Order: sequence, then structure tokens, then C-alpha cells
Amino acid sequence: MHTDTERCVRAVQSKDARFDGWFYTAVLTTGIYCRPSCPAVPPKPEHMVFHPSAAACQQAGFRACKRCRPDTSPGSPEWNVRADLVARTMRLIADGVVDREGVTGLAARLGYSSRQIERQLLAELGAGPLALARAQRAQTARLLVETTGLPMADVAFAAGFSSVRTFNDTVREVFALSPSELRTRAPKHAAAATPGVITLRLPFRAPLHPDNLFGHLAATAVPGVEEWRDSAYRRTLRLPYGHGIVALSPSPDHIACRLALSDPRDLTVAISRCRRLLDLDADPVAVDEQLRADPALAPLVDKAPGRRVPRTVDEAEFAVRAVLGQQVSTAAARTHAARLVTAHGTPVDDPEGGLTHLFPAPEELAALDPDALAMPRTRRATLTTLVRRLADGDLRLGADSDWTETRAALLALPGFGPWTADVIAMRALGDPDAFLPTDLGVRRAARALGLPSTPSALTTRAAAWRPWRAYAVQYLWATDSHPINVLPA
Repeated sequence: MHTDTERCVRAVQSKDARFDGWFYTAVLTTGIYCRPSCPAVPPKPEHMVFHPSAAACQQAGFRACKRCRPDTSPGSPEWNVRADLVARTMRLIADGVVDREGVTGLAARLGYSSRQIERQLLAELGAGPLALARAQRAQTARLLVETTGLPMADVAFAAGFSSVRTFNDTVREVFALSPSELRTRAPKHAAAATPGVITLRLPFRAPLHPDNLFGHLAATAVPGVEEWRDSAYRRTLRLPYGHGIVALSPSPDHIACRLALSDPRDLTVAISRCRRLLDLDADPVAVDEQLRADPALAPLVDKAPGRRVPRTVDEAEFAVRAVLGQQVSTAAARTHAARLVTAHGTPVDDPEGGLTHLFPAPEELAALDPDALAMPRTRRATLTTLVRRLADGDLRLGADSDWTETRAALLALPGFGPWTADVIAMRALGDPDAFLPTDLGVRRAARALGLPSTPSALTTRAAAWRPWRAYAVQYLWATDSHPINVLPA
């Protein structure tokens, strides 16, 4: 979008928050860059240049606006919609792969050379993987500086910087303030009330309808791993350097997030996974506009616009839970999952007392005794095969997964039908066009709305909803009175 100068100027002049994260405005006369909705008086059009990323602005020598704080914009929705190399790369960078494994490790995961990845990112985003990771480190550093009392040296290494000097230089260059000045200027309420707990706000593009989002997570919560408490969804997180516990609570203009991490180096990854869990980088205006064009869906969209797709913080975990949920009720699926957690999960300490374990990783389930599972023999074989393939690395589920290839790999497993493969594609892999025409709730809703209810006919009708069929599923599910559609009290 940043190449459409006229459209960008209109967005800046109207202070349209819908475009935050789509592009950034660099002001030639002041040397700063802003989000489109910056509350300051818009500069003259001839003084504006537009960049596709904060990293590109920083590469061009601009510093972040202190008023609109463009580093806190929602992420670009492009990376949720697309499945090409650039989108998969951006999802891995957000997951901290460059900081942990370097550009070489990033390239190895994607199956391309470092040069190819660099060339494509530069062409589309104006910055390479190192610059994009650097911008992300700067944003993480600012969060730690402003919301914790950690010593600056600890902040530097937790944010992923190799030295305190590099940390200081980067913060000064990006924010035109030293780390100490950032901490001094931070609002007093930003400091966490509990030592070791990081409190922050997760921005999103409005509108956001939280009922089905948090209702789904709460209704399917696995005891010991997830819970709904004090108007917040809480769960344990398995992270690269340790583990964490997060509490997420909806507010009108943000999601309140409280993170307790065993290692602060996991902050960037934890935030990225929480954003993916709640689908916060979606563009609800674009989604709802297309779905509203169908007369059958229009009343559902108008009634509760901004529905998101509830996703996951761990793709392998969700795949296991999808198999456990085959052809059983939500309550039965939770019971099966809770038994696995108790028998194989890693215990964790929760100061609030409600959470007890991390969901077991595939490696911890690889030696699972099928006879210990209280389920039909065929489903036991499906689960053990899935776990074995995940543990061996023959099947990879992650932010970098190719949606089409992974779906085909899942369908090749015994006991995997279209519903299981598509629900994993929708909620674990993040495919916005995944569709569930065989789902009982979808078919029942389609029949009530006068839509075709047979899978083939419904799929044909749903072609008009592409590429947002996963969101159409959320609106169809919402016609039912199931607890997944109700925000818990």
C-alpha cells in the first residue's frame, strides 16, 4: 500500500486508525516517522514519504514519533492473509527466530538461501531480516524499560541485544531518547504491581467482538493448562528459553496482558504468540465488508462486527487436541486432554494457584501407551501416529508452515479427514480461508439461514466469501447458543 501515495495521504489526513501497521509516514522536515492515525497536525503532502515497515523508516534515518508511538501499532494484516515466502518469513521473525538462530537458521527453516530471503524482504519491506529483527528488539526493549524495574543490562540481553552498548545506541537512534529517559517518561501506572510480572496493552484494529473469541477459549479450556478467572483468560506457555503464564482480558480499545516469564528473553515470542492466539493483527473492516455482501451473512455481521478466529499459542498442542476432539463433545475432549496433561505435562508454579502444567510436547507423548487412552482403537492409532510424526520432525506445524502442503500432509495421516485437517489449518496454522463444510454447527447454521447445507453445495456457495471463509465460520457458529459464543461472566 505504501506505493499508493494518494491513498496514503488521504489516510494520514483523516487520521484513519484502520491503516496503522499497513504503512508508516516519514516526515522529511522533522526526521520522524508516525503511524497514519498520529494525533499531530498532518504535515504537507510534499513533506511525506511512505515506508512499508518501521524497520525501513529506521534504515532511512527516521526516528519514532514520541506522540503516536508507531512501534505500538498492530502488525500488518498481510502476514495473516498470505502464505508466500515473505509472509512466512515475517511470521518467523515475529516469533524471534532471527534472534535465536540467525539469518542462516531462518533460511534453513524456509528452505531458501539467505540471499533470496534478503532480496525479497528488501523489495517488499525496504529492510532485510536483520533490520526487521532489530526493530523488533527495539520495541521489546522499550516495553521492558517502561513496564518493568529490570536493570538496563538485564533489559538489553532480555530484548535480544548482544551488548549493552548496542542496546543504548539502538534505543537512542530509534526513539531519540536514552533508555533512562524512556523509563523516566513512562506513565507511573505502567510499572507492574507484582514483581516479575510484565503488564502491557495489546493493540488491535477495531472493531473487535470478544464474545466468541474468549468464549471459545474458555469453553474449551484444558484444566491445569487454561482457565477463566477474574474476567481474564489465563494459560501456561511453553517458550524457547523457559515457560510463562499469561492473563488476557478484553477492553474496548486494547487487550490487557499480564505476563509472568521464567526468562525475560521470551517476552517477544510470548507477545507474538498471544497476538496470534487472539488474531489481533486481522483487518476486520476488510473481512466484514466482503462477508456483508452476502445477504445471508449480512445480518450476522451487522449484529456483531469484528469477530476474530480463536487460534493457538502452540500448533502441535492444537493438533493433538483436535484429534482428541474428533466426534466427541467439548466436555469429553477437555477430559481427554486433562488426562494427558496430568500424566505427561511439565509441572509449573502458578502464584494464583489455578494452573499446574504445561501441555505436553510431542516428545513427551512419543512413548504414550495407546492402551492407556480411553478412546476407540482407531483414534488411538491416529493420535499416536500424529505424535510420533511430530516428535520425529517428519511433520512440522508452525508459523512457517505452508498451508496447502501441510494440509495435504495431515490428510495423508490415518484417521485424518477434511474436518480435522481444516480445523488445524484454521486455528493452528492461521489460514484465513480454511473452511469446515462438514462441521455440524456450520451445516445447522447454514440450513437456518437458507444456505445450502450439504458440504459440496455449501462449499460452492462459500466461494464468494474467499479469502475469509474462516471468519464466515465464526459468524455461522455464532447462531448457536453453545458456550463458545458467550463471554464468560
